[in-house]
Amino acid sequence: MSDRKKPPVVGRFAPTPSARLHLGNLMCALLAWLSAKSRGGEILLRVEDLDAARCPYMGENTKYMLDDLAWLGLEFDGEVLYQSKRSDIYRSYFEQLEERGLIYPCYCSRAELHATTAPHLSDNTPIYDRRCLLRAERGEMPPEGRRPAWRVKVPDGEISVFDGLQGEYRENLLRDCSDFVVRRADGVFAYQLAVVVDDALSGVTEVVRGNDLLFSTPRQIYLQKTLGLATPNYYHIPLLTDAAGRRLSKRDGDGCMESVRAKYKNAAPVLGALAAALGLLPKPEAVTLPDLLSLFAWEKLPRDAIKLPEGF
Repeated sequence: MSDRKKPPVVGRFAPTPSARLHLGNLMCALLAWLSAKSRGGEILLRVEDLDAARCPYMGENTKYMLDDLAWLGLEFDGEVLYQSKRSDIYRSYFEQLEERGLIYPCYCSRAELHATTAPHLSDNTPIYDRRCLLRAERGEMPPEGRRPAWRVKVPDGEISVFDGLQGEYRENLLRDCSDFVVRRADGVFAYQLAVVVDDALSGVTEVVRGNDLLFSTPRQIYLQKTLGLATPNYYHIPLLTDAAGRRLSKRDGDGCMESVRAKYKNAAPVLGALAAALGLLPKPEAVTLPDLLSLFAWEKLPRDAIKLPEGF
């Protein structure tokens, strides 16, 4: 048995290498790092590279990502975890759901889903009407030559999460989300399952991520409870915008680290600009990570959009 003392907080930063990191990603990494380290905890790095179709240049983007994080001065604890190497682990939890009769195959195409189902209010994902479950119960044969996705059956009940920044958020899973995909038709395990398994097995106690993912949390809590996994504390941070209030986008290259690093010789002014946007400094100025550790507090952060300083 290890004598190693369990850290009081274990956070994580878990980017998807779909493009070069931008300042919004760096802000999330910085907050996750500050939150854990300011309380004597650990911070882990996980690369969410399961979806090769979405990340055609994931190898190159991952290399740049690791270099950008090091340039900012962020050091992580333990080895980097790559989701692409963990499919066997996800499969074991998928099989637990299958053995308990909690998942079923869905043969619906994307066009069918969007044509006949209402969208989820938060992310525009179609709320599934359980047609494939009903077809199976009636003994109907599935369509030939089509591989199914797999959905987990959800209860008609409310799940709530108390978020450290956004307060209480509630969803009735059956009404607001319905049965969601845990494995895609191409065999790739879905984000909702993979993230739950990885957070639990890594001992993560705190999740810091953008508030565009708040809607996912009730689904993840349902999986955590169903699989007997721990639920971490959550902090869903407002998204970073430019000074005019426009959301930064990876796709558009906004705040891309390539241009940021071409403009600044070191990370101190970048840290200062992010710290000022977060309310940790009254104005942008060159600053170090040790400086920010003593200034960090969740209470200082804005609850609405976080704006970069003018001219940055």
